[in-house]
Amino acid sequence: MPAESDAISPATLAAAVERGLISAEQARGLREMQAGTTVSVSAEDDDEKLRFITGFGDIFVAIGLFLFLGALGYFSAQAAGAGGTGVIVAAASWALAEYFTRIRRMALPSILLLLVFACAVYAAAFAMLGSGTSRYSLLVQMRLGIEEPLAMAGAGLITAAATALHYFRFRVPITIAAGTLALAGTVIGLLAAVFPDFVAAAFAPLLLICGLAIFALAMRFDMSDPLRQTRRADIAFWLHLVAAPLVVHSLVRGLLLGSHAVDAGTAWVILGVFVMLALVALLVDRRAILVAGLSYAGYALVTLAGTSGLFGTSAAVPLTMLVLGALVLLLSAGWHPLRSGLLGLLPPAIAQRLPPPHLRRLQS
Repeated sequence: MPAESDAISPATLAAAVERGLISAEQARGLREMQAGTTVSVSAEDDDEKLRFITGFGDIFVAIGLFLFLGALGYFSAQAAGAGGTGVIVAAASWALAEYFTRIRRMALPSILLLLVFACAVYAAAFAMLGSGTSRYSLLVQMRLGIEEPLAMAGAGLITAAATALHYFRFRVPITIAAGTLALAGTVIGLLAAVFPDFVAAAFAPLLLICGLAIFALAMRFDMSDPLRQTRRADIAFWLHLVAAPLVVHSLVRGLLLGSHAVDAGTAWVILGVFVMLALVALLVDRRAILVAGLSYAGYALVTLAGTSGLFGTSAAVPLTMLVLGALVLLLSAGWHPLRSGLLGLLPPAIAQRLPPPHLRRLQS
C-alpha cells in the first residue's frame, strides 16, 4: 500500500493527459491501480461517457477557431474560388490540429477541426471534379435530386481517404463516423450515376441500408468493448449518432410516402417506430438512437392531439412537449431497470456481448 505522499493526484494525471504524456485510458488505468480495483466504473458512473470539453479553455479555443476559419474561408473564396477555398481551409484545419489536437489534446477543438477538415476536403474535391455550377454544392448534392453523382461519389471517396489519414495522425474518435458517412455518399453517388431512376424511386430504402450498415459497424465497436473503457466506445458513439438519423428519417420518409400531411393512422405507425427504436436504444445502451426519433414522435403526437378534438390547436404543441418531456425523464430514471429486464429476455450468448445494466466496482 503506497504512502499517501506517494499517491499521484488527480490534477497531476489530468495535466499529464493534457500535455500528451499519457493517454486518457492510461490515466484511468493508473487510477484503477491506485484504488486497487479491476474495473473502476460504479453503478452511478455507467452512463454513456463522452468527453466534449476538458475545460472552459476548449470553449474559448473553439470560438477562436470558428472566427478564424470562418474569416479564412471568406477571404479564400474571394481569391481562390470554391476549390481553392476548400484546400486552404482543409490545410489550415490540419495545421491547427497539429497543435490543439496532437499537443494540447483539447476535445471540443479537435471535434470542430475534424468536421471543418472533412467538409473542406469534400467541398474542394467536388468543386474540382464537378462542373462548378453549384455554389453550395456541399449541401445541394445531399438532397434527392443529385445533379452530379460522379462528382459526389469521387468527392466522397477522397474525403474518406483524407479522414483515414487524419485518424491515423490524430486519433479523434469522430473521424471514423465522418469517413463512414463520406463512403455512404460515395455509394449513393455511384448508384445514382448508373441507375438514376432507381435511386430517385428508392432513395429512402437506400438511406435505410446505409444507416443499418453504419449501425452494424457501431455495434461491432461496441461489442468489442462492452465495458466502454477504450477509444472504441467513443468511436461507436459517433457512429450511432450518424446511423440513427439515417435510419429514422428513411423509415419515416417511407411511411409518409413523400407527403407532408400525416393522418392519425400514420401518426400511430410513427409512434410504433419510435417505440421500436426505444427498445433498440435500451438494448444497446445508446440514447442517440432514441434522440433521433424524438422530433418525429413529436410530430406524430401533435397530429394526434390536433385530430382528437379533445384539445385546441394552440394546446397541441405544449401538450406534445409535456408528454415527450415526461417520457424522456421517465426513461432516464428507469433506464437501468428497463435494460435489466430486456437483457434478461435475450439469449445469454447475446446479452453477455452487450453492456451490462450496471458496471459495478469489482474489488481485486
